Amino acid sequence: MHSHTEKKNKSSGVDYNLVVPAVTCVLAVSIPAALFPEAGGEVVDVVFNKVTSSFKWLYQLFVFSVLGFIAWCAFSRVGAIRLGEPGEATEFGNISWGAMLFCAGIGISIVNWAFIEPIYYILGPALGVEAESQRAIELASMYPLFHWGVSAWAIYVLPSIPVGYALYVKRVNVFRLSDICRPIIGSYADGWFGRLIDLFVMFSIVGGIGTTLGLAVPLVSELLVVWFDIENSLLLQIIVLVVWALMFSWSVYSGLDKGIKMLSRINAFLAAGCLVFVFLAGPTVFLLDTSVNSVGLLLENFFRMSFWTDPLDKSRFIENWTVFYWAWWIALCPMVGMFIARISRGRTIKELVIHGLLWGGLGCCLFFFVWGNYSIYLEVNDILPVSKILNDQGGPAAVAEILQTLPFSELFYFAFIALSFVFLTTTVDSSAYMLASISSNNITGYDEPSLWVRLLWAFLLAFVGVGLLVVGGLKAVQTSTILVSLPMMSVIILMCFSFNRELKNTLVATRAASRLID
Repeated sequence: MHSHTEKKNKSSGVDYNLVVPAVTCVLAVSIPAALFPEAGGEVVDVVFNKVTSSFKWLYQLFVFSVLGFIAWCAFSRVGAIRLGEPGEATEFGNISWGAMLFCAGIGISIVNWAFIEPIYYILGPALGVEAESQRAIELASMYPLFHWGVSAWAIYVLPSIPVGYALYVKRVNVFRLSDICRPIIGSYADGWFGRLIDLFVMFSIVGGIGTTLGLAVPLVSELLVVWFDIENSLLLQIIVLVVWALMFSWSVYSGLDKGIKMLSRINAFLAAGCLVFVFLAGPTVFLLDTSVNSVGLLLENFFRMSFWTDPLDKSRFIENWTVFYWAWWIALCPMVGMFIARISRGRTIKELVIHGLLWGGLGCCLFFFVWGNYSIYLEVNDILPVSKILNDQGGPAAVAEILQTLPFSELFYFAFIALSFVFLTTTVDSSAYMLASISSNNITGYDEPSLWVRLLWAFLLAFVGVGLLVVGGLKAVQTSTILVSLPMMSVIILMCFSFNRELKNTLVATRAASRLID
């Protein structure tokens, strides 16, 4: 029986047939857009609007179908399959496992959006509701629970099921989605088609980190500007990136058990502390009332939101928010799903699904229950004009102003900055770890990629982040992340059919073996 103590670093090197094209694609998209920002911006807007308008029905149907698929996996006999040998113990305890899962899947994004997303919904509400009305305020508290809840985490959890099955039941010796799809595509997994699948995966991971950096750097830079009363500049933003690079390089160097696990636990406890502080120091009764009300609205409107395409009013809420989020989760799901699979050895598929949705969905909802509703309280009670700050100065400035309304604001401000640094670090080091695994030859779920490969990706992600920040190409990477979600949907569907065929093949082989024994 294997155990986590047997895990070893692999000496296998980089598969440059994957690494070089992935990096080239990222630079090919971002650099031209940066050199020609006006023309690039127009192209980006046109393409984004066209994709979201033409395929919003597809995104809605796809995400709801994903929910159905993972429900089947959890509650059919498939759910009893253990990812590992019979009786094998879990590699990580529930707290460490949940912390790593949540931090890899969300990162600093929720720190950026939890305070301000509901205010955007008040100003531009969904479902044809009048802006800034009482109904708009109630829906503004509820809608983030939909965008960040079980539907989003179902997308993340889905790839972890076939990947975990391949790693710990079938014992494949590569960590690539192309090999997961082998039951359907056969020998094409070793050819150009398999390479294309893996390139899409790597491109989506690097692009996803670009999106995360695009949210994180302005936020933390603005917080530091207010904290130290200094001027915001490109140099400050690069310093922020360099500090992050040192943090996640150390984490990647330390490996999965020490670096990523330890930082994820620190991050989880720090986030919990910040949430509890705002809950107790803020309008506690209002937060409780609004949160309970939002859960009721979510249950009441879940199916309508899951299929709403706004065909008549065409307010573009569905395109700018729901489709954007579904595309973002889809683009990032290979990395998050593969990481969840990697840390889930010893768990049953049912455990993986239920605990994945619980830790992920509930964790996200708690941020909006507390921080999101606190911002709503400030707005509707005329304590702080959050909406005006958003319109005039942008999201980072609004977050900075909101933090200063809390008691002991300087202490909380410091904790919030620390949380932002650690949150992004846990996301980036998880990404570097998975990129190293994908780009390594001959690696299994019981191995870690070699140290130098992990560090190579850590520094490469930092280099891409600094380079894009200097030339202003983050917008292009964000958009490319959204666009890659279209072909990624096809890969996910192919992976689901491959998993189903693999299960049937295993069942047939088991029955044949039983006949021979009889």
